[in-house]
Amino acid sequence: MSNTDQGRIDCRHIGVVFGSGDARTEAVEDVSLTVEPHEFVSLIGPSGCGKSSLLSIVAGFTKPTRGTATLDGVPIRKPGAERGVVFQQYSLFPWLRVRENVEFGQKMAGVSRAKRESTARTLLGLAGLLAFENHYPDQLSGGMKQRIGIVRALAANPRVLLMDEPFGALDTQTRTVMQEILTNMWQRFRLSVLFITHDIEEAVFLSDRIYVMTARPGRIKAEIRVPLPRPRTPAMFDTPEFVELVQRLKNLIREESLAAMGSELASGGVDGFSIDMGPNGVEEML
Repeated sequence: MSNTDQGRIDCRHIGVVFGSGDARTEAVEDVSLTVEPHEFVSLIGPSGCGKSSLLSIVAGFTKPTRGTATLDGVPIRKPGAERGVVFQQYSLFPWLRVRENVEFGQKMAGVSRAKRESTARTLLGLAGLLAFENHYPDQLSGGMKQRIGIVRALAANPRVLLMDEPFGALDTQTRTVMQEILTNMWQRFRLSVLFITHDIEEAVFLSDRIYVMTARPGRIKAEIRVPLPRPRTPAMFDTPEFVELVQRLKNLIREESLAAMGSELASGGVDGFSIDMGPNGVEEML
């Protein structure tokens, strides 16, 4: 893995519009953000605020309606091996064994069999999956499949890792373990990471900085630095610093969730009916 100071993502005045006429939807409006080399940055916000659209632009899958996105000063116009992408869905080839899935990108790039096998086995070992290198994906749990997805992205030796709700489909216990595995692997390889999540605790646990987006059209509402020391451990979830930062972010997201849901919900009733949201208000829904 490269230790050079590469992997700077720079998005400037990004705007995204879908459709036209009466069907026109402005998904993202004038968003500027950066990810410095070796930095872990999360993007959070209410549903539909354009988080995935921004990640798709950085991945090269989508072109912005306005603005520019660059990687190390070079405009992003298409997908590239320097950007590894991990989605919520398990994007593994079911007809390939685990190690073959991990080797696939390197094989397409013409890397020798011996080198790609060595890289795959090293990474699978770090992820605790070497014993399953000859299994097929359908023989594995969801958490194991997602670990393979991360390992496969790392095997291509990218400068940045783009992750869109990678743990969203996992149960709570597996998700917590995956967060710890990810932060440990990030601390080892120090890639630049742009991470999308709806889970505020997850964002705080993993990140150096967090961008909070508004309701659609998505804009940057706040940029929050996470001053917690590394390495991160699950014991931090109960510290006053962690809890305070989570509550601050919940308050920011709550404001935007209320805006997205409409003024009726914000007033606590719809068409004359009262809605009992409980002592924590809308936060119980987030």
